[in-house]
Amino acid sequence: MDTQQNTALTRALAEIPGPLPARGVIHIAIPHTDRFTVVGNHLAQHPDLSCTAVGIAVRIQSLPQGVEVGIKALAARCREGEKRIAAALRELEACGYLQRVRDRLPSGRTITRTVFCNQPTALLRPRQTASPRRPAVAATHQAPGPAPGPAEELTAAPAPAPDPAPDPAPTPPSPSPSPSPEPDMPEPPPVPPPPSFVTPLPPLFVPLVPNPTAPKPPPPPLPRPAEATPELDRAATALLSDLRRHTPEFTLSEADIRQLAPGVAAWLERAAHPDAIRRTLTTDLPHPLRRPALLLKHRLTALLPPPLPGVHDLAAPARPRVTVTPFQTCDGCDRVFRSPTPGHCRDCREHRAHRGDDTRTAAA
Repeated sequence: MDTQQNTALTRALAEIPGPLPARGVIHIAIPHTDRFTVVGNHLAQHPDLSCTAVGIAVRIQSLPQGVEVGIKALAARCREGEKRIAAALRELEACGYLQRVRDRLPSGRTITRTVFCNQPTALLRPRQTASPRRPAVAATHQAPGPAPGPAEELTAAPAPAPDPAPDPAPTPPSPSPSPSPEPDMPEPPPVPPPPSFVTPLPPLFVPLVPNPTAPKPPPPPLPRPAEATPELDRAATALLSDLRRHTPEFTLSEADIRQLAPGVAAWLERAAHPDAIRRTLTTDLPHPLRRPALLLKHRLTALLPPPLPGVHDLAAPARPRVTVTPFQTCDGCDRVFRSPTPGHCRDCREHRAHRGDDTRTAAA
């Protein structure tokens, strides 16, 4: 059978008025009546978003509110895998279209809310708050504006209504209509609208994940021994060369061994046992292991043990010596009191001093 041709587009192409472009795309625009989503060109032609991110954004925008839009939920709806969907969501977060916020419910449970904005640049525009009297004044000015039309006739009809009011002027009830407009006139003038914001409002959608192109901090340097001795270097080189006997994935080159030897020497200087170092470096490996030298450098740097404490550090702190004043017996009343030297108690000293004063007074 021959390939089936779709003639519907051909017929629609023939019905397009005017000359067709010689190159490029030709649009056949049929208005939607139901089940459609409005997408701005700022999203469809975004220079910093990939086609996958634009498609994921359109898919999220077309879903009703409350539908799950996590990575696994979108992977179940789309043909893309979870990694591509996760990368697309990070792009949308970086551009402000998407934000994932962690919120705590009254029950104590923590959930993640996904907020999507179809036009994040509109949130940065200054907002103006109009006075409630502004629409009424505008309506009064607009009423006499349009000359033709039946609307003016309807507005002109109530205008002659106040004309019969001056007719009963000589009669006493005439002053009654006159005060009626007076309470309307002394009304306070319309309050001017508050000034609009001069500075743009801060964006409500701040990306929680940093931009992948942002500069990353440099990795910490490989540890080195305080005193690089030939014995430490020889033991570190032997340990690194022997790793392939226990784990074939760690078949290192001579350049890698020379680069990692100072890190192992720092571990040996801190009294780490070679078996403990080998077990720390070769346990729980990722699969597949693509760059063993970088993994060893990371573990030697991040898992470096502290130096062993010295003998004086492990010794119990000496208790402070407390000087105790000894007990003494008073020579006058045999009372016990504390004093560094023997003698009389305080009462006897005061009595003796008072008696001496009386003696001196009598002699005088």
